[in-house]
Amino acid sequence: MNSSTHIIRIFDSAQTRLALPYPALCDVLVDMLQAHRTGRIIAPERMLVPIAAEGTLLLMPASDGHIAITKLVTVHSENRKEGLPTIQGEVIVMDATNGRRLGILDGITVTARRTAAVSALAARRLAPDPAGPLLIVGAGTQARAHLEAFREVLSVQQVFITSRTRENAEKLAVFARSLELRVQVLQHSESVLKDVTLIVTATNSASPVIGGELRSDAFVAAVGAFTPSMAELPADLVRRSRLFADSLEGVRAEAGDFIQAGIDWDRVRPLAEALEEQGPEEGPVIFKSVGHAMFDLAAARLAFSDGGH
Repeated sequence: MNSSTHIIRIFDSAQTRLALPYPALCDVLVDMLQAHRTGRIIAPERMLVPIAAEGTLLLMPASDGHIAITKLVTVHSENRKEGLPTIQGEVIVMDATNGRRLGILDGITVTARRTAAVSALAARRLAPDPAGPLLIVGAGTQARAHLEAFREVLSVQQVFITSRTRENAEKLAVFARSLELRVQVLQHSESVLKDVTLIVTATNSASPVIGGELRSDAFVAAVGAFTPSMAELPADLVRRSRLFADSLEGVRAEAGDFIQAGIDWDRVRPLAEALEEQGPEEGPVIFKSVGHAMFDLAAARLAFSDGGH
């Protein structure tokens, strides 16, 4: 028996963040999207398992033949009453060739950073004017991650923030100023819809959080709604926009923004396909993201690019 010592690396939130810089993450995401399109990635649909009256376990495996991951996430909506996090998770990373465990990444940090990186990658390719200004609707984890990613990847300089809770919006504004961004907190988004070219909706709203009168060169990354009953965007805006998705299978099953608008699914193009072509010269452009295990796999590939040693 081989008695050599094998160290399993465990990354906390801060260490996971440092292991996933946005520019490098965007690069590995491009490789992953192309590999998935050509069938070199195994990533079955995620499994949802009820584990309590108000609790759900989500399991998301994926492999590229070199490494394999399983992302485990629990969602307990009632936890907020006890002051506990409603979402908890980790990404377990393995050597696909022999099953050896390489380590564990903080799942919430992985989700935030890979989602924001995918949005920034989509904006870099698809947005008619990717320099901004940027409007962010929401002030949670995803809003913060997108603010950071759009600053680093797209060099955005000006941002507007609106949220249901003013206090949270002001906190996000403080973070934005620490990144040397020009920032303004708004009560409502309507006043700047004709000024912004980039919009991120990052809420769990069941009804639209922005109006439908956008600039023709607007790019919208809709990342908050993740069930058929949730929709951050008005149906009329969806119907008259150019439509793109992080993955067609996930968006068809879960994207209430598109489902409720009753769109022709032949109009929706996957990001992997769009990356190989010239982006749209006009909009509005809507990029819908519901998440996919291949993006977690990409993050794991980057974090363990040194072979896990």
